[in-house]
Amino acid sequence: MELNKIYNESNLETIKKIDEKSVDVVLTSPFYNTNLKSGKNRTLLNTKVKKDYFHYLRYDVFIDNMSNEEYSNYCVELFNGFDKILKQNGTVLWNVNYGSENTNCLFTTISDIINKTNFSILDVICWKKKNALPNSVSKNNLTRIWEFVFVFCRDSECKTAYTNKKEVSKRTNGQIHYENIYNFIEAKNNNEKCPFNKATYSTDLCKRLLDIYAPKNAIVYDPFMGSGTTAVACKEMGLNYIGSEISPNQVEWANNRIANTLRQNTFDF
Repeated sequence: MELNKIYNESNLETIKKIDEKSVDVVLTSPFYNTNLKSGKNRTLLNTKVKKDYFHYLRYDVFIDNMSNEEYSNYCVELFNGFDKILKQNGTVLWNVNYGSENTNCLFTTISDIINKTNFSILDVICWKKKNALPNSVSKNNLTRIWEFVFVFCRDSECKTAYTNKKEVSKRTNGQIHYENIYNFIEAKNNNEKCPFNKATYSTDLCKRLLDIYAPKNAIVYDPFMGSGTTAVACKEMGLNYIGSEISPNQVEWANNRIANTLRQNTFDF
């Protein structure tokens, strides 16, 4: 499997090609399955829609409006694939949130991942965004300014999963104390506008997470690469990436972003 490449295909197809136990970290923000108000034929590029519908359209070739059961089964299949490609003591960093139209979907899916795969929740991180976007249009749902980052590891590796936490002291009885890294991260919102993706990711958040969970020279896999944010973060940190993205438009956009990042890093050096 070629490193530092985004594969224009389904993530389930890419996972079949990745060598077993070769990935250090899976870092991604999957679609949240909250587009219940959009029709099956609506996308950003091929349909003119009313303004109230356009708010819910996020991607150029995909509508995230599966049934809850379909979404959960799909995520379980992905995690079974992660079990194949993830190194011993590797982690899955899974940034998701719930939608006001379907609050239960997120939590039933997380429950199914725990109960139907070899993964457990190692930690739950709160990502506080700089701005609460999109603005609330609900009378009784509060405006959400933070999102979940679920940190998964294999059931058998909850005591050994890798982090970069530094040892700060050691008692005479052998008990080790480590630095405090709080499970509350304040990082910028989506930082790169893309005409093919209205739900782009945060480079700032990616770098903060990789700084905690990625070893030196790590291979990072993003199964929902989108506009290339995870790849940009990896290049800025000297790490390797593999990505999957079904939209050819977003793959081209992401590759241009990555090339610009590499040129900028070379210029800065």
